[in-house]
Amino acid sequence: MSSPRVPFGSPAPREDAAAVRAAIERVVASGWYVLGPEVTAFEAEFATACGARHAVGVGTGTDAIALILRGLGIGPGDEVITTPLSAAYTALAVMMAGATPVFADIDPERLTLSPASVAAAITARTKAILPVHLYGQAADMRALEEVAARHGVAIVEDACQAHLATTDGRPVGTVGVAGAFSFYPTKNLGALGDGGAIVTNDESLATKLRRLRNGGQTSRYHHQEPGINSRLDEMQAAILRARLPFLRAWTGRRRELARQYRVELAAAPVTLLREFDAGHVYHLFVVRTRARQRLQAHLTQEGIETLVHYPVPIPRQPALASLHPADCPEANRACDEVVSLPLHPGLATADVTTVASAICRFHED
Repeated sequence: MSSPRVPFGSPAPREDAAAVRAAIERVVASGWYVLGPEVTAFEAEFATACGARHAVGVGTGTDAIALILRGLGIGPGDEVITTPLSAAYTALAVMMAGATPVFADIDPERLTLSPASVAAAITARTKAILPVHLYGQAADMRALEEVAARHGVAIVEDACQAHLATTDGRPVGTVGVAGAFSFYPTKNLGALGDGGAIVTNDESLATKLRRLRNGGQTSRYHHQEPGINSRLDEMQAAILRARLPFLRAWTGRRRELARQYRVELAAAPVTLLREFDAGHVYHLFVVRTRARQRLQAHLTQEGIETLVHYPVPIPRQPALASLHPADCPEANRACDEVVSLPLHPGLATADVTTVASAICRFHED
């Protein structure tokens, strides 16, 4: 099979390649590969970029969510309300912490947690609300803050798709008690492997999280509490440091491409997702259609690669079957209709025109 004319993504280094290679060589020469100066420096730099006081590097974005919950004392017997439309790792992280994920439906336009559905799902066991800033756009945080304040529960942000995104001018990850980020290679800021980070303005929580990620150690071989082994390694930290200075320009490019898509798809037989906040960072450009399978087949024939984020609502995943979750009709409908188009900083404007033109030639009926 020949390579697509317009591939979905391109995570390999481009203009950052020389900086990435220099970072790798620096770490190899140093002989220090775990919890060293690169991690310390990246944590400070990433915290600054996110407008947070503290950042804690961890192994994955999934671990970041689970560790935040553990750091807040949330575990067995507790409930965490989250979205059915995300990667399943969001809910699996809740289970890793020993708590139970409870699913509230999504807003049909924003596709993030519906504040009204969250309010209806709160019980005496609810300890946190876990919104996902889906596809790079923040959830309705002001409304969720009102719900959380009214019921006295914490907000933990899954910002794994939303590096540098803002909501009403506030950086995501700093609105709740803490925010989780992923550096999986396809993210807006990606490593060359797995990696994650937690940002928070709470110094005591940051101190506890640094302990929990490292086996609960206060010093070598002295374990104050049962932690886990989830440490951002020096190599990935150095690579992320090399790439971080490019992130604002890459984000600007994503926004330019998204604007072009919006113009060129204005009359296309697909539904465009509304941009609710100028702080959207377009991790993905997603459209909706009731004829998704045929549209994807049409685009494949045109040499255009697409993906679906996400085809199965989390509550319908077999791994979550024991939870007997409430039905989420808006999420179910979205999972049947969403399709992600190519969008990344290396995409050419001509590629967007190629994709948009192909979609405009598609007949839904």
